[in-house]
Amino acid sequence: MSDAQPITGCRPGDVTEHVFLCGDPGRVEQIASEWTETREVCNVREYRIIRGLDDGLPVTVASTGIGAPSAAVLIEELAKLGSRTFIRVGSSGGLDPALQLGELAITSASIRDDGTSASYVIPEYPAAAHHRVVAALEDAAVSLGVPHQVGVTWSFDAFYARNATATAPGEMASMSYGGYWPSHMEARIRDMQAARVMNCEMESGVLLTLAGLFGLRAGSICIVSDRTPWEGPAQIDFEANMGSCVQVARTAMRSLV
Repeated sequence: MSDAQPITGCRPGDVTEHVFLCGDPGRVEQIASEWTETREVCNVREYRIIRGLDDGLPVTVASTGIGAPSAAVLIEELAKLGSRTFIRVGSSGGLDPALQLGELAITSASIRDDGTSASYVIPEYPAAAHHRVVAALEDAAVSLGVPHQVGVTWSFDAFYARNATATAPGEMASMSYGGYWPSHMEARIRDMQAARVMNCEMESGVLLTLAGLFGLRAGSICIVSDRTPWEGPAQIDFEANMGSCVQVARTAMRSLV
């Protein structure tokens, strides 16, 4: 019987205990750019995985693709191969008006508005980041002088249905094809803002849920690359301050060892 994982094809020894996760396969090389002894161990579908040494620390970076279903597959297979600490490095939409574009959002816990985590456990189960990972990320951001906030993240499935575009101050409109947008969608965004939710993205909910269920350590740090509701193309820069985000995550991971 093959000892390779069924989706990624990874085998024992291919990945390390400490893992960085990102959504975009194109970001994997950026995260590993300053490592030594790098080796690509997977490039299948949305999954690209590189391992190497970061100042002597064996580390792995892996892309999850977009959303909870593909992220859950990757987390399962990495955990089965011995990965135990995960830091998601990504981009997100800012819900808190105080967040500035390019600022970093460190997740303390996520609202599970996805279907995949519900397949694992009851809705009342919390998606909480590991306290040591949160502390390490915050300490790293402070030591590097990078603007950041710590708070609750809204993690959802449907990028277009859950987002909105700003048509005028205080007004929102659909981002879906044909303008499809039930009235409760706008109410959901406003409810999240009223609840002081910091940012929104698509993977942290399932990451933190599975980490809790499996006894792993996990956290998430994202740049605020745009605002929700979207304010137009001039407000969107997915790579703004990504270098700082990566450096904070690397510094935090080294401290977690």
